[in-house]
Amino acid sequence: MRKVIANEWMTLDGVVQAPSYPDEDLTGGFQHGGWHARYFDELSMGWVIENVRGAGGYLLRRGTYEIFAAHWPNAPEEQQVLAGPLNALPKYVASTTLDEPLGWSNSTLLPDDIEAAVRALKAETGKDLHLIGSPGLFQSLLDLGLVDELRVMIDPLVVGGGGKRLFGADGAHRPLRLADSQVTSTGAIIATYVATNPS
Repeated sequence: MRKVIANEWMTLDGVVQAPSYPDEDLTGGFQHGGWHARYFDELSMGWVIENVRGAGGYLLRRGTYEIFAAHWPNAPEEQQVLAGPLNALPKYVASTTLDEPLGWSNSTLLPDDIEAAVRALKAETGKDLHLIGSPGLFQSLLDLGLVDELRVMIDPLVVGGGGKRLFGADGAHRPLRLADSQVTSTGAIIATYVATNPS
C-alpha cells in the first residue's frame, strides 16, 4: 500500500497561494505572490529535492499542473535535479476542464471519482505518491481520509488576510502527529505530520 504525502509551502497564517512568482496566481485579487523564495536555504532545498526525487508519482490539480507543465519540460540546466523526476515520473491530474491527451509527458487525467481513483493508486506497489501544492485537491483528499502525511515548510511571514488557505473552514477535527521538525537558517520550520486515521 502506497501513501499519499502532501508537500506544501505555507505562510504562518496558512496561505499557500502563489508562493513562487508575483503573477503566479492572482485569483481573488491576491497581491502577495512570490513570498516563498527568500526563505530557501541549503537545508530546505535539500528537503524539496528529497521529496521530489523520492516520489513514485505526483498528484496535481489543474492549476498546479498547468504551472508545472509550462516550466519543467524546458527547465534550465541548474534545475534538472528537480526537472528530471518531475518530467519522467507519472503525473495524475484532477480536473473537470482538461481533456486527454494531456500535453506534459507521463500525465494522466484522473476520473471523476477521485476517491476511487486515488484509492486504486494507493493500492498499487511502488514508491509513495506526492501531492504538490494543489490546495483544493489536498482539502478534498484530506476530507476523504486519503492523506497519510503532510510535509510542510512554514515561512515566518504573515500576509494579512486573503489568499488560498491550506485548510478549509469546514469545522472538522483532524488530529495529526508531529513526526519530524527542523528549523532552517531563514527561520522557516520544516515539519512532517502524520495522519492518525488515514484510509
